[in-house]
Amino acid sequence: MREYMRDIARAVAFLSRIPVPASFFGGYDGKLARVSRTFPFAGLLVVLPAALTFATLLAVNADPLMAALLALTVQTITTGALHEDGLSDTADGVGGGKDRERALEIMKDSRIGTYGATALILSFGLRAAALAALARHLPPSEAAIAVLASAALSRGAMVWHWYALPPAKPDGIAASAGKPDGDAMQLALIAALGLAALLIGPALGVPALVACLLVTSTVTFFVTRYMRQKLSGHTGDTIGATQQICEIASLCTLAMCV
Repeated sequence: MREYMRDIARAVAFLSRIPVPASFFGGYDGKLARVSRTFPFAGLLVVLPAALTFATLLAVNADPLMAALLALTVQTITTGALHEDGLSDTADGVGGGKDRERALEIMKDSRIGTYGATALILSFGLRAAALAALARHLPPSEAAIAVLASAALSRGAMVWHWYALPPAKPDGIAASAGKPDGDAMQLALIAALGLAALLIGPALGVPALVACLLVTSTVTFFVTRYMRQKLSGHTGDTIGATQQICEIASLCTLAMCV
């Protein structure tokens, strides 16, 4: 259990800009293969400031859309836009690359293109709209729970995508970080499902939970399948894009269920 908690701290450091004491990294080789098993718990901790911001603003009768955008602002600052960067690079690559090699070349370019900019606009817009819809129909605490649940689920989806595909580039960051093994992937999925059940079930009901799990798992499968066909594997960018797409899917599903 102690080592698992250390891995959660390491995952928080990787997934965000939250300062983590150096003591958690003693003897750590920098690989993420095992640490990835804790991504759902780490994601929940990373998004906790945004969820608290969302609940507090709604409790003082802030406009739902404004509260949603401010919560997303806090979340983006906390994560350092890590996954948004992956989404924009992936959108530029698969949108502008006529073949695998060209797509990977575009994704390596730090500049953002039309596809990437459009993807970011849609990501923030859809998430803000979904959060605002939840805020209009739920008490502040339950609306904030949706933020936490989507964080856990989407980061579990990241691990499955990472596990299911080989590295698209042998010298890429995702390849050098190591690949989750079957045990790490299963633990990540169990944690994601367990957290979703504990959070969504009591607050939004079993039908909302079932719908959210079905939609998120389906979206994860098709995103992974598309990346297999387009890139023949994963990259750090596609892992981040998977998180963003699944977060959008889970929030929109919950918003339509309330």
